[in-house]
Amino acid sequence: MAQKNDAVELILSQWRRERPDLDVEIMGPIGRINRCAMLLEQRLDACFAEFGLCLWEFDVLAALRRSGAPYCLSPTALFSTLMVTSGTMTHRLKRLESKGWIVRLPNEQDARSMLVQLTDVGLALTNKVVAVHVDNEHQMLAPMAVEQLAALDQHLSTLLQVLEPTPASPK
Repeated sequence: MAQKNDAVELILSQWRRERPDLDVEIMGPIGRINRCAMLLEQRLDACFAEFGLCLWEFDVLAALRRSGAPYCLSPTALFSTLMVTSGTMTHRLKRLESKGWIVRLPNEQDARSMLVQLTDVGLALTNKVVAVHVDNEHQMLAPMAVEQLAALDQHLSTLLQVLEPTPASPK
């Protein structure tokens, strides 16, 4: 295996020197995943900023867009998909509504709740941004071979299955 030469390797070598009693190799994958996430987020943010969006705004708009016509979900479905609290979602929806990208509508199935729907402006913006976003992602990972990407995807899927909570089994 080739010698790793990245920022995380420097950290690991320092720990190996300072605490040779610890097996710090496990810090490698976790440190690299964290660093990759930070670097990817910076590049995603830069892409979205070109459209006056931030990452969380795109996430909400994209969740509505990929839900299919009429691009409408309950706030509960949105915050569950996006893994944020209901309070955070309420704040985010107010901001998106003030920008004219979403509207909140009465839920005909449940008079106590509202639904969130993309506006025509929000739909057009999301359609435009998602195309640029996909191109951006292709460019970011273009230096990797197709086989490397497939293996990385499989390994990350396995990691997600290890880390994500499993639904409670029925009693």
